[in-house]
Amino acid sequence: MLLCLKIENFALIDKLELEFGARLNVLTGETGAGKSIILDAIDAVLGGKVSSRVIRTGTHRALLEGTFSVNPDLTAWLISQEIDLLDDNSVIISREIATTNGNTRSRSRVNGVLVNRQIMSNLRDHLVEITAQGQTIQVGQSAHLRDWLDLYGGNILMQQRQEVAVAFSAYQQAHQTLEQRRISEKERLQQLDLLTYQVQELSLANLDHGQEIEQLTQERERLNHVVDLQQMSYKIYQSLYQNDAEYPTAADLLGNSESILNQIVEFDSQLQPILELVRDAVATVMEVGRQISIYGESLEADPQRLAEVEERLRELKQICRKYGPTLTEAIAYYEKIQIELSELNNQEQSIENLEQKEQVCLQYLHQVSQKLTQLRIKTATDLESHLLAELKPLAMDKVTFQIEITPIAPSTTGADKITFMFSPNPGEPIQPLTEIASGGEMSRFLLALKACFHRNDGAETMIFDEIDVGVSGRVAQAIAEKLHQLSQNQQVLCVTHQPLVAAMADRHFRVEKQVINKNGNTEQRTVVRVTSLDNLNTRKQELAQLAGGKSANQAIAFAESLLVQAANHRQAKQA
Repeated sequence: MLLCLKIENFALIDKLELEFGARLNVLTGETGAGKSIILDAIDAVLGGKVSSRVIRTGTHRALLEGTFSVNPDLTAWLISQEIDLLDDNSVIISREIATTNGNTRSRSRVNGVLVNRQIMSNLRDHLVEITAQGQTIQVGQSAHLRDWLDLYGGNILMQQRQEVAVAFSAYQQAHQTLEQRRISEKERLQQLDLLTYQVQELSLANLDHGQEIEQLTQERERLNHVVDLQQMSYKIYQSLYQNDAEYPTAADLLGNSESILNQIVEFDSQLQPILELVRDAVATVMEVGRQISIYGESLEADPQRLAEVEERLRELKQICRKYGPTLTEAIAYYEKIQIELSELNNQEQSIENLEQKEQVCLQYLHQVSQKLTQLRIKTATDLESHLLAELKPLAMDKVTFQIEITPIAPSTTGADKITFMFSPNPGEPIQPLTEIASGGEMSRFLLALKACFHRNDGAETMIFDEIDVGVSGRVAQAIAEKLHQLSQNQQVLCVTHQPLVAAMADRHFRVEKQVINKNGNTEQRTVVRVTSLDNLNTRKQELAQLAGGKSANQAIAFAESLLVQAANHRQAKQA
């Protein structure tokens, strides 16, 4: 329930604080007095859309604050959002709207905690339900009607609707997966062909290790210089071990040195280590000579092998140009595409499997949607009866009302289009409500509709903005009694021009514009002021103004009769 509303620098309101009570609260005043501004402030503090134009001219910041009482459901929701309750178990919602350098920013807080728009939207559903004649647009939209019908159906219908939403999501996912697979199939096949060719090419190349090019290059150099290598190895052999020339070899010189050292050691044994070194050197030189001789003799020209090496080098360099640039990188790429090719060849699902899955999901979607339709048909019958009963005391006991449910393509909310069909007079054809209902009929219809739903939604405060426009007399009295009926279970705030409705109020506020002087009486500004009509005489004056436009004795008498009539009605309902 809305306990208190504080408004600062909002539209024509400079500063205002209102305390509302339980049951029926009524706002009256001349047309353009600012009643709608107060409702706009309630909408804004609960997260409604705002712009810089709502900030009072001459200021840069508007502040709105609403204090609400809490119930167990709201308490549980606040705890789930990690928002602490205040000491008096109330919830204070504030919103600051500021403009800086042409930019408008807005911040909302709940019990001091900064919250986003989504949280405010969820909280709003727990607190306030606003109904205005302008909701005619919503009555003409199948989506809104579907939501209302499902809400009226209660938990069983809402659970089935959730099952439909899950089924639709599964179908949509299956359908999108299938379409993506169909779109990508051509690319997949092209990639498959490319990788197959590359794997075959690299497989035939027999890539063993990354140093093969270096090894083959060395072998090619050896094969290209066989004669030179033979000649040089022979020269080494002659220098070290044996030659046909007159000059001694290294082995000969070391041998002579060894003989001399043998003689020296006989006289001085400390040169024995040097003698051993020379003997080792002789052995080493002789071994080198032997091995270089074997190497030279093993060399022979091999044109065929040279051709093979040249061909292999060309092949490997071609591989490196395509997959390298180095042979090691080409081998790594080969290993990588082998894995990719395996994945392409072993897809988790074929197109046929995906098509089958899509059909299964679609069939299940139709199944759960049909069950939802059946629940809606039953709920529609109940709502038709209930709504006609609520319309009867509103002087609409001769109307015909039906909820038309027609099939459409399945969606997240089912496969039904909802239309409210209406005939105000017997014998007239039934037609869509928005095409045939007058303004007064629409007002009463919306009021009756809210009466059907007042136990189904979670909001404890219902707001009606001139819901009684276009009616008078007996119908206005019926609307007043209906609003009073609703206020017995919920707080009701109502903006009205009807004295019959205002007389039924438990709390009555008069809204008016005033022109005040500012800055030493040099500047005049228009402000909105609200007066709580707690005094019986002031309330009579306001009802007289609504009834006759002036406070004449006859109008005062009429106002007194209205208050008496309202009091009698309340007493009769309490008895």
